Amino acid sequence: MSHAETMIPPQPAPPGIARPFTAQRLLGNIALGVWLAASVGLFLLMVDGWDPEKFAKYGPSFISGLGVTLGLVGASITLGALLSLPIAFARMSKNKILGWAAYAYVYFFRGTPLIAQLFLVYYGLGSFRPQMEAIGLWWFFRDAWNCALLTFTLNTAAYQAEILRGAIQSVPRGQTEAAAALGLPPRISFFKVILPQALIVALRPYGNEIILMIKGSAIVAIVTVFDLMGETRRAFSRTFDYQMYVWAAILYLIMVEILRNLWAWLEDRITRHLKR
Repeated sequence: MSHAETMIPPQPAPPGIARPFTAQRLLGNIALGVWLAASVGLFLLMVDGWDPEKFAKYGPSFISGLGVTLGLVGASITLGALLSLPIAFARMSKNKILGWAAYAYVYFFRGTPLIAQLFLVYYGLGSFRPQMEAIGLWWFFRDAWNCALLTFTLNTAAYQAEILRGAIQSVPRGQTEAAAALGLPPRISFFKVILPQALIVALRPYGNEIILMIKGSAIVAIVTVFDLMGETRRAFSRTFDYQMYVWAAILYLIMVEILRNLWAWLEDRITRHLKR
């Protein structure tokens, strides 16, 4: 037998032959069965305890809270995207002062919990009310929604800046050199050549950041913002019915699933030329 014959890789098992039943498959089947049983049990429990009067009474409040959540996340993501541009450029700048300032900003907002940042803005700055009134800013910081918007904007800007910086630096240097060889000015080269390629790379991380912001937005209920979770807490305090939280969880799942599918469609649409 020749050496070439001895190096032939093993062929896959013909169709119809069952794979060996291992301990991992057994544990997986058990876990799947437990999840299915729990899901069915929860569904039957909800059907048995369904109260149409509660749904009719608190349903509009849930929809109102959903609108507050979407508005807060949408506004903070948009403002954070605008703020992330100069931060990303500062992070890539050769100026040490700008670089270190941007690094400190990103390090703080990515390294501390979002809820701690919200408390610092809402409760921390609120303790300086006389100074805020003196400079005419108390009208902004006395509103919990404004404090939440500011906190979320500053937080997501730090994450988006790192996403954008990493995407820009992932574009091969040859692209910049080719644009320079064609005589394109640096500004035109960046916005017409580098940035479009970087945004394709950053598209999926941006989607993940939006999903994380949607789920993280529930903490604003602690500072009396009646978003989806805030309305859920208020409804539960009046009914003591656990289904209020189940409804909220379903609405969060719907939001995330819609966004995930929309982002997948957008990514396929934008990158369709790369798959040919």
